[in-house]
Amino acid sequence: MFQVFASTPEDMGPAQIGRHAARAEAMGFDGLQVPDAIHDGLLLAAMALNATSTLIVGTAVLVAFPRSPMITAIAAWDLQSMSGGRFEVGLGTQIKPNIEKRYSARWDSPVPQLREYVQSMKAIFHSFQTGERLHFEGEHYTLTKLQPFFNPGPIEHPEIPILCGAVGPAMTKMVGRIADGMITHPTNTPPRYIREVCLPRLQQGFASAERDPDTFKLVLGPLTATGKDEQEVASAWEKQRSMLGFLYSTPAYWPSLELFGWQDKGQQLLDMTRSGDWAAMPGIITDEMLEQFVPRGTYAQIAQVFRERYAGLTGRITFPMPENPEDDVLVAEVVRQLQAAQ
Repeated sequence: MFQVFASTPEDMGPAQIGRHAARAEAMGFDGLQVPDAIHDGLLLAAMALNATSTLIVGTAVLVAFPRSPMITAIAAWDLQSMSGGRFEVGLGTQIKPNIEKRYSARWDSPVPQLREYVQSMKAIFHSFQTGERLHFEGEHYTLTKLQPFFNPGPIEHPEIPILCGAVGPAMTKMVGRIADGMITHPTNTPPRYIREVCLPRLQQGFASAERDPDTFKLVLGPLTATGKDEQEVASAWEKQRSMLGFLYSTPAYWPSLELFGWQDKGQQLLDMTRSGDWAAMPGIITDEMLEQFVPRGTYAQIAQVFRERYAGLTGRITFPMPENPEDDVLVAEVVRQLQAAQ
C-alpha cells in the first residue's frame, strides 16, 4: 500500500494553490507537496492547509540556507498548530550557484550545514513545547536566546516531521541518520538506483544512529508520463524528455547517469548550456534513458506500472494532478488503486 501525494507545478502561485489543494483532497490523495522555487513554499503550504481539512501538506523542498532555522521553525510550528498536525517540513540545499548568486546566502559545507539545520530546528521545537532553555551551538548555526515573550508555546501535535532532499552519498547517509524522511530528486528514482545506491546509503545512516528504519519516510517522486489516452501519454513523454535534458545539465545530478553508463550525456548537456544551445538539449535524452527514469502509461495502466516499479522499495509516492479537472475522476481511481496496492 502506498501513501499517494499530489505534486504541484513549480509555477503555481498563491492564487491557485487553494483550489489545487482542495481538488487533491477531493480526489483522495493522502497529501500534497508544494514547491519553493518561483513562489514562497511556506506561503503556499499555509494556503493549501487552510483550504483543506484532512490533507497532509509538505514542502518539497524548502530552500534551507537562505532562511534562518528559527524563521523556518516558527513558520512550521504555526502551520502545524493551525492545521491540527498536518504539516511536514521538507528541506533541501539547492545548488551552490543559486544559493550564492540568486539568494545571496552562504554555501559552506552543505552536508554538515543541513545536518545542523535539522538538529537546530529540533532543538527549537523542543524549547517551544517544553519552555526549556534553547541552547544549540554548532559550526554553522548558534541559537542560544529565546525569551519567554517570543516562545509561541506548546501545541497539540509537536512532532513535526522533517524530511530532506538528498542526492550524493554523504548527504543521503546524513539524512538516514538524523531526518524523519528523504525526498528523492526526480533523477534518483529509477528502481535500480533506489535499490543499489540509495537504500544502502540510508541503511548506513540508520545503523550509525541505531534507529528503526521502519519509521523513516522515503518519498519517491518520479517524472511521470500519463494521461487518459496514448496521445496524451506521448505528449507527456516528450515533456519529460525536455525536463530530463534540463536537469542533467547540472553535474550534481549525474550519479544516476553514471550508474547506467551515461555520464557522457551529462557533459554534453552541460556544454550545450554554456554554448546556449538549449533547444537541442532534449535530443540528448534517448528513449532508453526515459524508460529507466519515467514511468509511462494511461490512467488505466499507470497504477500497475507504479506497482511493478516501486513495490517493496517505498511506502510513499507522488503522482501528478491532471491539468484538466474533467480527468479528476480518472486520477482519483488511480490514487485508490495505488493506495490499495500490496
